[in-house]
Amino acid sequence: METIDPKDSVQSEQFGKELPLAETTQETSATVLAETVHDETFEELVLTHPHDEADDDEVNFDPNNIDEIAAEAVEEGEAPAEDYSLCTKEELIQKLSALLSGKPLEKIRQSVESIKVNFYKKHKAELEKLRKEAEDAGEESTFVTEPDQFEERLKELLKKYRDLKAEFNQKIEAEKQNNLREKYRIIEEIKELVNRKEAIAETYHHFRDLQNQWRSIGLVPQQNIKDLWETYHHYVEIFYDFIKINNELRDLDLKKNLESKMVLCEKAEELLLEPSIIKAFKSLQKLHEQWREIGPVPQEMKVEIWERFKAITSKINKKHQDYFESLKQVQKKNLESKSILCERAEEISNVEIKGPKEWEQFYQEMVELQKIWRTIGFAPKKDNNRIYNRFRTACDNFFARKREFFAQNKEEQLNNLQLKTDLCVQAEALKESTDWKATTDDLINLQKKWKEIGSVSRKHSDQIWKRFRAACDYFFARKAAHYNNIDSQYDENYKLKLALIAEIEAFVPGDNTEDNFQKLKDFQRRWSEIGFVPLKFKEEVQKKYRETINRHFDNLKVDDARKNLMKFKNKIENMSGKHKGDRKILNERDKYINKLRQIENDIVVWENNIGFFAKSKNAEAMIAEVQRKIQQGKEEIKLLEQKVRMIDSMEDDE
Repeated sequence: METIDPKDSVQSEQFGKELPLAETTQETSATVLAETVHDETFEELVLTHPHDEADDDEVNFDPNNIDEIAAEAVEEGEAPAEDYSLCTKEELIQKLSALLSGKPLEKIRQSVESIKVNFYKKHKAELEKLRKEAEDAGEESTFVTEPDQFEERLKELLKKYRDLKAEFNQKIEAEKQNNLREKYRIIEEIKELVNRKEAIAETYHHFRDLQNQWRSIGLVPQQNIKDLWETYHHYVEIFYDFIKINNELRDLDLKKNLESKMVLCEKAEELLLEPSIIKAFKSLQKLHEQWREIGPVPQEMKVEIWERFKAITSKINKKHQDYFESLKQVQKKNLESKSILCERAEEISNVEIKGPKEWEQFYQEMVELQKIWRTIGFAPKKDNNRIYNRFRTACDNFFARKREFFAQNKEEQLNNLQLKTDLCVQAEALKESTDWKATTDDLINLQKKWKEIGSVSRKHSDQIWKRFRAACDYFFARKAAHYNNIDSQYDENYKLKLALIAEIEAFVPGDNTEDNFQKLKDFQRRWSEIGFVPLKFKEEVQKKYRETINRHFDNLKVDDARKNLMKFKNKIENMSGKHKGDRKILNERDKYINKLRQIENDIVVWENNIGFFAKSKNAEAMIAEVQRKIQQGKEEIKLLEQKVRMIDSMEDDE
């Protein structure tokens, strides 16, 4: 009987990213695993006692429970002799060809399956990569897969493997039929032993030779086992009755059989300590086969030894049944977990998504759901295909909507690419600029515009962003280097100004007022020539300088007006250093002009008032007071005019 290859009959789960091939229908797995349990055919699993114990109850094992046998093989399944995951497709083909040519067919099944699974994983990964490249290039609708020579060669080799396997199975079936004929021939010879005219000892030795021949013959067809064994034991009993072997020889034979069965009981009891119930159960099957081959035991021990063996069998059988009960509970929980994943996948597949970022977010979540799905085992047999189809439908709907969205979004992405390319050109035109403030503002505005533009295709997204980022980074790196140099210069200026303040503090005026005045002016000039200082020290050092220089001006032996002008000049020079080109100095000039105009108007009013005072009593005192005010006003006007000229001269120098 040809077995079913699950990879030939069941497609792997595909959605977004592929799911593993392991999760096939349980019916297919059971068929394959039936072959795995026994390479020749699925042998009898009913545990029965031999003919001399036919009056006892049989141990209740169900040989038709294929689901349990399938699960056993899954748990105990042997890994391939070699790890093929790192091989290329060509290497996999070569290894498969070598297996078919160089190793026995019954020993390569696991390796063939592993090669096939690894080949199609690589094949599908290649196709997915080509499809994504076509999608990014806008050629998805015209994308056609080319024939793969390696896949064609793989199919040829797999067909050869199936043909060889069918031929092998036919050969095994033929051997079983031949074994059946041989065993019936031996039964016929045992049957004829009672008619021989020879010594009992010679007949008995002939009987032993026939038993040894019986044991050396291989398996027979399943459907003939029960009838074959019943017939065999029947004629064995007839032979024993016929020869009436002497009690000593028979007792010795029965004692040896008892010892052999006691050894089997001990081995069975050791299986109670085996951690793998599947392994223990299968080992017990072999012990029952050996038990059946051993002949009868002394009558007084027959029941006892069988009850001992049967009791152990019952315990292992109970553990085996409990194991599959727990497996059903696990599968039930798996169904619940998969139902939750289905609900979330259906929510995602139906949610209204507006932009590429949202699509990417939900895409990642859907892929994560698929990863979680792969970690969950089988659901119950009746629900397994249904729950899988539900999950796959939700995933397929989501990815179909995603493809449709990005197909419609291609034109918009092309327009966005052009807009972002324009911004790159503008940024590259600005990156060599030394107008640090204006260019910084311009680049920041370009970055804001960049964020407002929608996405571009994945194929160009990284490239266009790196181009724009490179232009911006180039300018800001130059700007940072420039201001690092300025900061170091500011530190040096700070030290120079502190030294100058110390020099001013140490200055001792001489007797010549004009020389002292020129020296203070020289201090002011030197202060103005020193550049900016770090912002955190500016107010402190400026205040200390003004206090020091003004103290020297206050000690000069000059009139108040000249002192006023010198202090004012110091003030204006300081303002010019801090606010060069600033409106603040011009506002200072306007203030003095307005004050000057006000005093001029006041003088006109005072001069007009002198004419009125002449007609009044006490006119002289009043006229003298007005004339004093007029004189002070003119002096103040003169001082204000000098201050204005001083401001104008500084503006001209700039």
